[in-house]
Amino acid sequence: QVQLGESGGGLVQPGGSRRLSCVASGTSEFNTYTMAWYRQARGNRREVVARIGFRGYPAQSASEYGDFVQGRFAISRDDAKNTVYLQMSSLKSEDTAVYYCKKEGFGGDDMAYWGKGTLVTVSS
Repeated sequence: QVQLGESGGGLVQPGGSRRLSCVASGTSEFNTYTMAWYRQARGNRREVVARIGFRGYPAQSASEYGDFVQGRFAISRDDAKNTVYLQMSSLKSEDTAVYYCKKEGFGGDDMAYWGKGTLVTVSS
């Protein structure tokens, strides 16, 4: 089955930057996947951070972000490396969370898959 492995988490000072990576294995179809980053802070529910489609789908928008992002994060992908990235800047203490990579599923044979997460701690 598809496996997703996140990396790049760690301790960051407020206002700092961090780039997360997610590598997919066990698939030759990464270039057709809609990928996403979610996060879950301690005591909070899991929320979507960003999503990115593949070339040609969705037609109207290649990416979307949670309301809290406010231009600070950018999602990107490198299909040749089966990798999706999340570039984060201007980090705040409230960004502290476990960040999860996800292959989105849309029903039927198109299943969703989750990574195990990587912890980002924003603290001085």
